Amino acid sequence: MVPLKYNVRSLGARWVGSLMTVLGTALVVWASTLAFGLVDGLNHTLAISGDPLDVICMRQGATSETNSVVDEAVARQVATLDRIATDSSGNPLWSPELVVIVNSPRRADDTKANVILRGVTPAARQLRPGFQIVEGVDAMPGVRQAIASRTMAKRFKNAGLGEDIDVLGNKFRVVGIFDAGQSATDSEVWTDLEVLAQASHRTAFLSSIQFRATDEAARDQLIDRISTDEQFALKAMTEQDYFAEQAAAGDAIKIIGYFIAIVLLVGAMFAVANTMFGAVASRAREIGTLRAIGFSRRTILVSFLLESLLLCLAGGLLGILGTLPLNGLSTGTANWSTFSELTFSFRFGAAVLIQALGLVVIMGLLGGLFPAIRATRLKIVDALREI
Repeated sequence: MVPLKYNVRSLGARWVGSLMTVLGTALVVWASTLAFGLVDGLNHTLAISGDPLDVICMRQGATSETNSVVDEAVARQVATLDRIATDSSGNPLWSPELVVIVNSPRRADDTKANVILRGVTPAARQLRPGFQIVEGVDAMPGVRQAIASRTMAKRFKNAGLGEDIDVLGNKFRVVGIFDAGQSATDSEVWTDLEVLAQASHRTAFLSSIQFRATDEAARDQLIDRISTDEQFALKAMTEQDYFAEQAAAGDAIKIIGYFIAIVLLVGAMFAVANTMFGAVASRAREIGTLRAIGFSRRTILVSFLLESLLLCLAGGLLGILGTLPLNGLSTGTANWSTFSELTFSFRFGAAVLIQALGLVVIMGLLGGLFPAIRATRLKIVDALREI
């Protein structure tokens, strides 16, 4: 086995070329890790948005709440079903909800995007994971007041504390800021159900019903009852299944992210290969000497592959470190199921870092393979003539 310090010294002797390769690899890994972190952040937001016992009911055939219409009388019938969980006061944990899309300008550049304004009752707060008011106060029932998520308040004009959101000519004053633990609820603004229904002229209809079952068996039974009973004519599913469908609608982001990573990977492999071919050409006599004193072709192959890996690992670690300041940074994209803004944060957890390191290993092995093979094919006599 060729000592590792030989490879390290060889890289140092060609420090300009080595440095350029390291920086190029770092840029590729940085961009790829950003793409992986974007996808992971989106998946995480949708994955934590549903409780295993929570059920959402919409109109049959609806793909999201924004294109669902539920008769309020039917919703109240659902609330009377057995085995729906209750709160500390014995009231059923169910929430009739109305969703209205509001076109609002972003703070960054004044471009407009659709924002979900959700009309709710107090029970909705108990059905959302980690929901809490972090600034101001909660919206009062029967009053044109609203509460916005901390993320939406930062991203959109008219959604900050003390600002007014326009809903079909009606002004809703934002009196509080809430946090919902990075779930999909953090992409919404909330107000009182009845007030929103009056403002949007939808007093007899809802967008969805949400409730919590007492246990898994009750959940499955209720879903079957609601989905098959013509009395309800509703589509019922677990919230987890609902958000899984939303995640499927975001597959375009994942495809683009991985496509970018693959394109960058191919470019980086050519750069690494170019550097290693140069190393082989400039060290022909060293290779011949190593072969002459007894090192096998396999040992030479492993040595050059290891050198290629060292280059890529140095660049990979630099690229990964460059993404860490962006961990948790909020961003957003269009949710093509609801045609509204979905906010989430970059996440650079273990899964993302493993993917990034996998890219580094692929770059090192494939980028260094052909130069390493070339090194093993050098004839000892021809290589020693370089002395």
